[in-house]
Amino acid sequence: MTGRPRAATEDHPLVKFALCAIAIGFIALFLVMPLATVFSEALAQGWRMAFDALAEPDALAAIRLTLIVAAIAVPCNMVFGLAASWAIAKFDFRGKNLLITLIDIPFSVSPVVAGLVYVLIFGLQGWLGQWLRDHDIKIVFALPGIVLATIFVTFPFVARELIPLMADQGRDEEEAAVSLGASGWSTFFRVTLPNVKWALLYGVLLCNARAMGEFGAVSVVSGHIRGLTNTMPLHVEVLYNDYQYVGAFAVASVLALLALVTLALKSLLEWQFAGEIAASHHH
Repeated sequence: MTGRPRAATEDHPLVKFALCAIAIGFIALFLVMPLATVFSEALAQGWRMAFDALAEPDALAAIRLTLIVAAIAVPCNMVFGLAASWAIAKFDFRGKNLLITLIDIPFSVSPVVAGLVYVLIFGLQGWLGQWLRDHDIKIVFALPGIVLATIFVTFPFVARELIPLMADQGRDEEEAAVSLGASGWSTFFRVTLPNVKWALLYGVLLCNARAMGEFGAVSVVSGHIRGLTNTMPLHVEVLYNDYQYVGAFAVASVLALLALVTLALKSLLEWQFAGEIAASHHH
């Protein structure tokens, strides 16, 4: 026998190599190649054609609508996530487990089903459809319906990032602040919020990425009105079905760039978040 013997928990070098090769192969096949295809197809006829496709009124309207929806849905989910995680982690109350279960519903329900539920409630033939029509209020096939659908599919992200961290931190610091005379809001802004700021940013980042890329629920409630209710994912589908491949891939490349920026920020926040946790454990 040559060399030191392997420990019982140490894998054979061939096993490590095989696992790394499989992981790299999957990343190349299902991530790198599709992204490369999107950008190459978008630029297949030159930068000018891609830029012109993005400068079309319908494309600009889709980009603008996507940003508006994200700008409304993400802050709403941030407020909900903070409130829900604060209540679950810091207080004991009847129905806590039910609240945790309800937060996970969007993970288990198909986005298409969620969109159909909103149509059933707010559509012309829905439960509130007649009342909304009588008062000239448009929910479905308009901005409010798209925002509601987006909020539904994205609201677990912030809460799910904060609940484990807040639960792990416990209540000692908040109780100490209250015993020293701090009010509830003062305790939240001076103690609770600084302790979870990186996890909060991480959750907001994931929420924003999902909000801008959501297709299923938004597709059901939008009505597919070009220039009015089509977000970027829906506009990509419309262009592709119309055989406008350069335009479709150009808009898709914008979504891909947003995904790459999100990935970079996610890695940065993970590094910062992990460093802060390590520092707190050290102290």
